[in-house]
Amino acid sequence: MTTPNPATHARLAEFLPYLLSIASNAVSDRIADEYRSRFGLKIPEWRVMAVLGDAGAMTQRSLVGATRMDKVAVNRACKVLEERDLITRSPNDRDGRSHHLELTMAGKAMHGSIMPIALAMERRLFSALDPAERMQFKSLLARITEAAGKMESPE
Repeated sequence: MTTPNPATHARLAEFLPYLLSIASNAVSDRIADEYRSRFGLKIPEWRVMAVLGDAGAMTQRSLVGATRMDKVAVNRACKVLEERDLITRSPNDRDGRSHHLELTMAGKAMHGSIMPIALAMERRLFSALDPAERMQFKSLLARITEAAGKMESPE
């Protein structure tokens, strides 16, 4: 039996991408519990609604990039949201193959109801950090996201 080389055998509990994923999922799951029980939304559906509520009308392809979810997850979420009359689809004049998706009045109302809950949860979750640490944390996340974007392989 060979002994793993400590230089090449990283412990999962010390692997930063794993820790980031676990922390992200823990935060998302906790917030998702609130909007799932109150509004019947799953995480992908809320992410689509949150992005549309923030950015306005977008194509499905743009939603894939903005949410960092795969095409299938975004497509499923959009179908559910459309069936619930929370988003609407309109033709894209620039590209006949795609559509613009945007929140309906009901979607905007739901978004407006969920955001205060999500923001209150954010305050509670991050109360362990002082204001300077929260700013630094956001800055570090932005730098990591930027670095990851620069490393992406072209499709």
